[in-house]
Amino acid sequence: MAVRALPRAQGEIPLAKKLRVGVLFGGKSGEHEVSLRSGASILLAIDKSRYDVVPMGIAKTGQWLPAEASTAMLGGDFAPKLGKTSTKKKAADTSIASQAPGTAGLDVVFPVLHGTFGEDGTIQGMLELADVAYVGSGVLGSSVGMDKDAMKKMFAVAGLPIVKHVTLLRGEWKANPKKCTKTIEDKLKYPVFVKPANLGSSVGISKVRERAELARAMDEAASFDRKIVIEEGVSGTGKLKGKGKPRELEIAVLGNDDPIASVVGEIVPDREFYDYASKYDSTSTSEPVIPAKITKAQSKQIQAMAIAAFKSCDCSGLARVDFLMEAVEPGSKKEPKIFLNEINTMPGFTSISMYPKLWEATGIGYSELIDRLIALAIERHDERAATTFSKS
Repeated sequence: MAVRALPRAQGEIPLAKKLRVGVLFGGKSGEHEVSLRSGASILLAIDKSRYDVVPMGIAKTGQWLPAEASTAMLGGDFAPKLGKTSTKKKAADTSIASQAPGTAGLDVVFPVLHGTFGEDGTIQGMLELADVAYVGSGVLGSSVGMDKDAMKKMFAVAGLPIVKHVTLLRGEWKANPKKCTKTIEDKLKYPVFVKPANLGSSVGISKVRERAELARAMDEAASFDRKIVIEEGVSGTGKLKGKGKPRELEIAVLGNDDPIASVVGEIVPDREFYDYASKYDSTSTSEPVIPAKITKAQSKQIQAMAIAAFKSCDCSGLARVDFLMEAVEPGSKKEPKIFLNEINTMPGFTSISMYPKLWEATGIGYSELIDRLIALAIERHDERAATTFSKS
């Protein structure tokens, strides 16, 4: 697939000015370590001739750290590889409590934070108040993209195909588990997937095959969020109806008002579904297949659905969109159904993460991808600056 050229504002940054870019990583969420990996990869790959880079780390306690401590938090071999980082305007790197912590003097912030307190609109709101350009979706897109219940409602309004699901509150489950169980079983068939509505990296997700497994899964999900989403599992079509594992397909989206989609990739998990261990455990044998072995028609369908999903949630900058495809019996001519699963507005961003790998296979390398995202952040910030917020 040829990559459509982006307009100048989206694809090029004038070199008359060396931009000062803050790379924000860490955070209080359960995806802290994943964020560190993403931040380290960006810091190593970003073009230092074009950008004056400031590492901005947030400890698990929520404390914002100065540049040197932020680099040290990455640990391992990253600190020596990064070498000296910018020390200009040190006050801007450390004055976290003043105005949007540490953003003074920055042209752009790349908030490569995953999960709660980073991908859910909270950081984005702070950066909006500070009037600084930042990579990724705004407050609405980030919060909707984080909340699986709200996300599905947006998908449904846009007419996009989603799996059957039920949303329950933690309070409802604690007060009357029998009633909640009946609600789930009246509307859905086993197996079901029980998920906390607001969390990423498959944390707190359980596959439930029968009623005996439901309570434990509900308690697990409820420990992570007040809203619990229960989804009916996708199986197969034809003779595989009710059997077989769905194919897990992923695609990357890049842009603002006129986004483009990458080639389609597939994740082949080493267990029943692509859970946290399957994603990050060192023993995992899960593997990505890029491009996915699907038909051209299926690829075009998924690309169109991904862009529609991106727009329906008012996303910008970047997102990875995940799909489930029914299993098909070998040799069958029956067309499998494709369901939109979810959108991830700040996906893992290491050089070997699925989002960058999908763009690499499409023709955009890792460093160029960083350039484009920074340009898109500036474009969106300039667009917002054209908006009048008062009559005076």
